[in-house]
Amino acid sequence: MQKKPLVISLGVTIGVIVILGFIKYQQISAAIAQSRTMGPPPTTVTSFVAEAQSWPNTISASASLAASQGAMLSAEEMGRISNIAFTSGQLVEKGDVLLEMDTSVEAAQLKGAKAALSLASINAKRQRALRAKNANAPGDLDDAEATLRESEAEVARLSAVLDRKRVIAPFSGRLGIRLANVGETVQAGTNIVSLNSFDPLFVNFSLPQQVLPSLETKASVSVNVGGFDTPFEGTLTAIESEVDQKTRTIALQATVLNPKGELRPGMFAEVDVSLGKPIDVIAIPASSVSYAPYGDRVYVVEPGAEGKETRAIRAQTVVTGERFGDMIAIQSGLKAGEEVVSSATFMLRPNAEVLVNSEIDPGANLTPNPEDT
Repeated sequence: MQKKPLVISLGVTIGVIVILGFIKYQQISAAIAQSRTMGPPPTTVTSFVAEAQSWPNTISASASLAASQGAMLSAEEMGRISNIAFTSGQLVEKGDVLLEMDTSVEAAQLKGAKAALSLASINAKRQRALRAKNANAPGDLDDAEATLRESEAEVARLSAVLDRKRVIAPFSGRLGIRLANVGETVQAGTNIVSLNSFDPLFVNFSLPQQVLPSLETKASVSVNVGGFDTPFEGTLTAIESEVDQKTRTIALQATVLNPKGELRPGMFAEVDVSLGKPIDVIAIPASSVSYAPYGDRVYVVEPGAEGKETRAIRAQTVVTGERFGDMIAIQSGLKAGEEVVSSATFMLRPNAEVLVNSEIDPGANLTPNPEDT
């Protein structure tokens, strides 16, 4: 009799548990079914319609600026510096005397040589007159003529030594830092000061041999130098006669005007060289491309259904080409007029739903400022 209520109580408890379990099972099943139909919320993106553009046909390279004329001026003769007629960094003209050495000894020797030359000239003249009258031996005239020539050579030699005791600007330009002082005795070949002509400047760089058929002198060159907001325009003036066998590149030289002297030899620069007529490309923002080892791709935005804000996307494999500013050329996989996602591509997956909002589009420019964006 006592076991009957216990059995009834146990049965009621089990029944309640079974009913509650069944109810919870129904709720979970309904939630799972609902989640399968809902999917993740749409991602807000910006888009860009692929368009045909005409890009300048250029190639870029690193370059170094060099003086059109440059030299390290040095002493040609040994001597003691008596006068320095320039200051470091000074602008000089061709023919300006920059430095003079003590020439007292050579000047005295030159006076003696000129006196000997005068005497030799008189003797030669006398021997010629006597020889015309057949009053002397032919050897006497020969000796007098030889002495005259020796005296002339000695005067020329000493005059040259006096000239070489001076340092003269061989061309117009700007001097560097002075490396010698008044009173200092220098040897032949001792560096005195550097001299460089800044206008125009040479731009030296190299390009791959593949572009050689498209290169021609007088092609326009744009030179970008760090610290300057605008590029300097120049022209291609020289093409090396042979290709480097180690690098398979061709050495090139451009000339750029520098009337204000803003640029200096030795500066690093980036050059853009024109290779001829503009090229036609299909262009999209570089931010539209998702790069991967197995292939680059973009997300194409499908046309939206009427009355529906969200739109579907599909992944499209593409082959990319050159970049120009914020844009990139598509060689295959995309046609002009197709709309692609231009931002937030890392958040997307194929066949997802997106919400296109053009108000937040950062834009894409062929000539961004700053350049590296």
